Amino acid sequence: MSSQVHGTQHFDKAKRAQIAFSEIAMNTVQVIISHYPPEKIKSALLPVLHVAQAEFGGWLSPETMDYVASILKIKPIEVFEVASFYTMYNLKPMGKCVLEVCQTSSCWLMGAEDIVKYIEKKLNIKVGETTKDGMFTLKTAECLGSCGTAPMLQCGASYHENLTYEKVDNLLENYKTENRLRSYTDLDYKNTL
Repeated sequence: MSSQVHGTQHFDKAKRAQIAFSEIAMNTVQVIISHYPPEKIKSALLPVLHVAQAEFGGWLSPETMDYVASILKIKPIEVFEVASFYTMYNLKPMGKCVLEVCQTSSCWLMGAEDIVKYIEKKLNIKVGETTKDGMFTLKTAECLGSCGTAPMLQCGASYHENLTYEKVDNLLENYKTENRLRSYTDLDYKNTL
């Protein structure tokens, strides 16, 4: 893997040699791969990247992307192209809970901008930043498909809708109490109205 593939990210061969899915994660990856014909194995890339991001600390390092490429028998640049295109994949370390506040029309009209400002003030961070304790990262996102229950935010697989300051306070407290990485692969997701 070269720096041309990952821009300014450094590739560490020693770290790459240490990266391997846990047995549970590898079983999940194998099930995902089994849903696709062998000649279309690249189609498994998106869900496999979700598993990798959840398994390796909430982000996709160059070494992790290289590992995923080796499993799917594709080029590392193909993994990077996908991971760098979609906002749901993180190419740098993030907080355990990535708060993605929808910023498109319906949410904006219903007060998403105020929710973002409230979270920034409450957590003492700006959009794109992570709290000093590594718990929360705040991001804005394009339409998350919950226009009828705006404003909303997503954290891992969970949707939090019809947001108010009180709801934000409660969800931040709940996530802080749980103190664990939230990901798109969470099976305990919830939608809160």
